[in-house]
Amino acid sequence: MDLNLKNNVVIVTGAAKGIGKAIVLALASEGAIPVIIGRKQADNELVQQEVESMGGQAFCITAELTRPDDCEQAIGKTLAQFGRIDGLVNNAGVNDGVGLESGNYQKFVDSLHKTLIHYYLMAHHALPALKASKGAIVNIGSKTAETGQGNTSGYAASNGGRNALTREWALELLDYGIRVNAIIVAECATPQYDTWIQTLRNPEETLRKITQRIPLGKRMTTPAEIADTVVFLLSDRSSHTTGQLMHVDGGYVHLDRAID
Repeated sequence: MDLNLKNNVVIVTGAAKGIGKAIVLALASEGAIPVIIGRKQADNELVQQEVESMGGQAFCITAELTRPDDCEQAIGKTLAQFGRIDGLVNNAGVNDGVGLESGNYQKFVDSLHKTLIHYYLMAHHALPALKASKGAIVNIGSKTAETGQGNTSGYAASNGGRNALTREWALELLDYGIRVNAIIVAECATPQYDTWIQTLRNPEETLRKITQRIPLGKRMTTPAEIADTVVFLLSDRSSHTTGQLMHVDGGYVHLDRAID
C-alpha cells in the first residue's frame, strides 16, 4: 500500500534509538524525510547514515528537549531547512523511577520535563507549519497511565498527560484538518527496556514472566510493529482517524493475561 508520504517532512523526537529509530526507518522506507531529533549528535548521525544507505533522505538536529529553547530551535531549524512540516511524532521520554515515596518536588517536576512538557512545546511551536500542511501528530505513550507500574509516579503522570493531550489536541485542531492520535506501548523490546530490566532482581526470570503474560504470541512487541502503525497514522490512508489511543501491545492491556 502506498501511504502517500513521499517527501513529507516528519519530525521524530528521541529518534536515535529504539522506537524512535524504528519510526525513522519506516518513514524513510515510505519516501518521507524524517527529521531525527536526539540529545547526542553522533547517535543522530548514525541513524541519518542508515537512512541514506537505504537511498533515503534525513536531517538530524541535536537538542535537549528538557530545555524549552531547544524545542523552539528544533522547529526553527527544521523550517529553515525544508520550509514545511507535515508530521510530528512525539516519542522522547524515560521511565525514570521517580516514585511517590522515593521522589520529591524537584525530581517529580524534572520527570515531567523529561517525558511530557516537551510534547506540548514541540506541538505548540510546530503548529503554524502543521496548519499550513494539514499535517498529523502522533504521540507515543505507555500503558503505565492505565495500569500503573509502581515507583514511577513521574512517568505515569506524564503518560496520563500524553493521553489527555492527544484527545484535547484532536478536538482543538479539528477545524485545521490536523489529526492527532497516540500509540500506547506496553512491553516493547528496546535498549531502554533492556537497561530497565537489568536493574531488577533476576532480570532473565522477570523478563520470562513478563513475556508469558503477553496474550498474543507470548512475546514482546517489536519497535518495527510500533513504527508501522505510527507511519499509517501519519498518512492520509488514516484520513478519518483522530483522537484515538491505539494499543499496539499484543493485547497486554485489554485482554485477560491469565489466558493459557
